[in-house]
Amino acid sequence: MAWIPGGSFRMGSDDHYPEEAPAHRMDVEGFWIDRTPVTNAQFQKFVKATGHITLAELPADPTDYPDAQPQRLAPSSIVFVPPPGSIGLEDPYQWWQYVPGANWRHPEGPGSSIKHRESHPVVHVAHGDALAYATWAGKELPSEAEWERAAWGGTEGVEYAWGDVLHPGGRPMANTWQGAFPHQNTKLDGWEGTSPVGSFPANGYGLLDMIGNVWEWTDDWYQEHRERMATDGGGCCDTVQRQRSVDPTSQHGAMPRKVVKGGSFLCAPNYCQRYRPAARLAQGIDTSTCHMGFRCIVRARAG
Repeated sequence: MAWIPGGSFRMGSDDHYPEEAPAHRMDVEGFWIDRTPVTNAQFQKFVKATGHITLAELPADPTDYPDAQPQRLAPSSIVFVPPPGSIGLEDPYQWWQYVPGANWRHPEGPGSSIKHRESHPVVHVAHGDALAYATWAGKELPSEAEWERAAWGGTEGVEYAWGDVLHPGGRPMANTWQGAFPHQNTKLDGWEGTSPVGSFPANGYGLLDMIGNVWEWTDDWYQEHRERMATDGGGCCDTVQRQRSVDPTSQHGAMPRKVVKGGSFLCAPNYCQRYRPAARLAQGIDTSTCHMGFRCIVRARAG
């Protein structure tokens, strides 16, 4: 783990997606954070020790999805399947598929495995799975502010964690998408899917893969920055925050949502430019995907 000093930093951005605004000062206490996302090997050790079964390995509860056809409730997870050619970008269901049997052991579905991917980030973990691992490890999941503080690596006032150029000198600094998403990936960075943790340069705090590779869960219920700042600064009870995280008009429907950060190997210049510390998304707690992982923190305790 690496130590992140406490202090004030500029959180959010006024220059990109609306959910990142407004940029504002945020104070955090010092904490320790995993240098890399949790890997398949680490998660496998946890499962062997506890017998944990991930959400993707369980059938969905029909009471949560009363209108779903029974076959749609089978254990499954969301997998990226590139289309054969150029398509419009309006409908993400053109490249996302619920694949029965897809889970952390089988990232692309039945027939795939994590063999030779032990050092890759674990994927297909829902928020509850990440929380269970953190508890077992004697750690916690970061808040959004803690995660973003760590991702900046001590920098401020730049576009990316490493500066103002996405590929300085033509060198990819993170595992993201190069080419025309979702059908053409030039693999300039050497990877089509996830990459082994530590394949790209560390940030100013010595952290690896904070940007790209996989999105990372935080433990904050999702709210717009403006909403949280206008109400109580995020200090209200967990039940109220959970209720405020629900947006029935979103693809997550009535499911509460947590904040995820960092972007993934699927973020591209022509789609989802979220390979920046300030970027954020709302993710339903019932959701697991092939590009979603996590890392843990340990907070400094008084005394």
